[in-house]
Amino acid sequence: MTHAALSRDEMEQYLDEIFPEIHQGGRTLFIEAVGHGTCRVRMKHHPKNLRPGGTISGPAMMSLADFALYVAVLSVVGRVPLAVTTNLSINFLRKPETGDIVSETRLLKAGKRLCVGEVSLFSEGSDEPVAHVTGTYSVPPGERS
Repeated sequence: MTHAALSRDEMEQYLDEIFPEIHQGGRTLFIEAVGHGTCRVRMKHHPKNLRPGGTISGPAMMSLADFALYVAVLSVVGRVPLAVTTNLSINFLRKPETGDIVSETRLLKAGKRLCVGEVSLFSEGSDEPVAHVTGTYSVPPGERS
């Protein structure tokens, strides 16, 4: 079994160092678990993530999914700050409940230059996904640690 390139604590510390902007206005994204090509990230309920009608906004869910994919990619390639999103597609499946959103992420392919993954988003405590996301990240050649 292959281990993650960075532990959960190492990942959190590294992201705080290279990407502090993600927490402007207060930390809402929390890495709960990291494995090789997998992770679980929680987006805490916060008024800044709501849309009219009081539900979690689509852009907030997309941000969670993109961040979770980045964590999954770094769990394989290591400290590569310039791995970037090249594609992100989301299907909204149902209205999320009021509360935290939890992501379950896994890479489908981790190639030399591209990593492809999927993210399922859930309202906390629900087994039914509220959204399904697929995405691709580009990894700069020769940058894997």
